[in-house]
Amino acid sequence: MTALIKKIYKTILNEKQRNHLYYFLFRFRAKKYGGNEVECPICDNHFSQFLTYGNVPRAQALCPRCNSLERNRVMWLYLQKEWKIKERQAKILHFAPEIGIEKQMKKMTNLTYIGADLNPQLADYQMDICQIPNNDNEYDLILCAHVLGHVPDEGKAIREMKRVLKTDGLAIIMTVIDMKNPKTHESSAAKTPAEKLENYGESDLVRLHGLDFGDRLAAQGFKVDRLDYRLIFSESEQKKYGLGQGAREVLYLCRK
Repeated sequence: MTALIKKIYKTILNEKQRNHLYYFLFRFRAKKYGGNEVECPICDNHFSQFLTYGNVPRAQALCPRCNSLERNRVMWLYLQKEWKIKERQAKILHFAPEIGIEKQMKKMTNLTYIGADLNPQLADYQMDICQIPNNDNEYDLILCAHVLGHVPDEGKAIREMKRVLKTDGLAIIMTVIDMKNPKTHESSAAKTPAEKLENYGESDLVRLHGLDFGDRLAAQGFKVDRLDYRLIFSESEQKKYGLGQGAREVLYLCRK
């Protein structure tokens, strides 16, 4: 019966509608975790805890209300405190937009916001990161978190982001990093979801980046600053905001 209900549900609602329904239902889930132990800087709600999440379960990872993860909260804090996103006029291109950040940016009348994904059900604009349909030097800010590990032609994707970024613009690029590996791991033998899961820790990755990720960005023409932004916060603040352990949350700040 459960399988039949799921089938009917997926027939009635497309993926985008299901995602919006999930987001609506999160507010009811959040009520189970009332408290003041942690705070999500994206949805500005307080909870008794963040939820466990991931193939390898990570404690204090998922916001019960907006579904943000550690990396999303780190990025948002940087955008608020350092880039001053609420104070400037800007045109923004956001790949694979996280629903919490997307919702906040769409509220801001000072922004021209483009949320893009290869899957048209996951964003307002369907876009291939390897073929961005824009002129050179269009965007003040590009956000690309945990996308490049899924893109077969990583180099072309990076060059395209550099092309459409303004001369004084900023691209914030993030990925999961194998902190024990100096080199990015790519295996031609990892083809099936099970093989990719075994090799990379996620079933849809095509590579697991190592400590050379910044060098890979620089090799395509970016000037790159690596910033573990969590570390500007005290240990108690890192716990309060759920900012992770550093393997998924490092900001690579890329400029022309």
